[in-house]
Amino acid sequence: MTITEIVQCIMDGGEVPASAALGAVEARALLNVAAADRSSLVRSEAVDKHCDSIRSVGPQFYPPSVVEDWEEGLTPDIHVNAMEGGEVFFVAVGQIDNDSAVLGFATHRIDDARDGGSVYVRGLATRRGIGSALLRMVEAHAIGQGATSIHVEASLAGVEFYKANGFEEVGRGDTLLASGRPIACVFMRKTLTST
Repeated sequence: MTITEIVQCIMDGGEVPASAALGAVEARALLNVAAADRSSLVRSEAVDKHCDSIRSVGPQFYPPSVVEDWEEGLTPDIHVNAMEGGEVFFVAVGQIDNDSAVLGFATHRIDDARDGGSVYVRGLATRRGIGSALLRMVEAHAIGQGATSIHVEASLAGVEFYKANGFEEVGRGDTLLASGRPIACVFMRKTLTST
């Protein structure tokens, strides 16, 4: 299956063979899920995995105070509110110690007619292709929505990941964390092409 076919299958509510999307990892989009189900999944899984990603990778690039600030702003409602605002979430689920668990997630959003995205993967699931597969799904979704490019405000921890996936640096600066405090980031952009 092509990435576009995978995304369309997900958007239509179909099952994507794990081998087609992420090998042993299943990916799905949270598009037309009932609010209660969406809220429950995001509250119980996404915030924990977001924090895990920050705790396991962030300290290699930022001082402890910044990592604490980064994690502090991640409340249980942050992802639910993002979804209600139109942000689309893709979640990678796999096995950890024989239990099904969220391994990472990615998002696609449109801010002021500019497409943006982000990818977070649990520390123990990095360097397995999960983040890249999630990012491809975000890109395919963005293309399906008519986007010609996608922008990210990459944490210093994510710069090499985004470069490896075809993004180019367009600037450096700070962005605001959910806590309201600044964090150094690299502004990156990728031109999207449908294949």
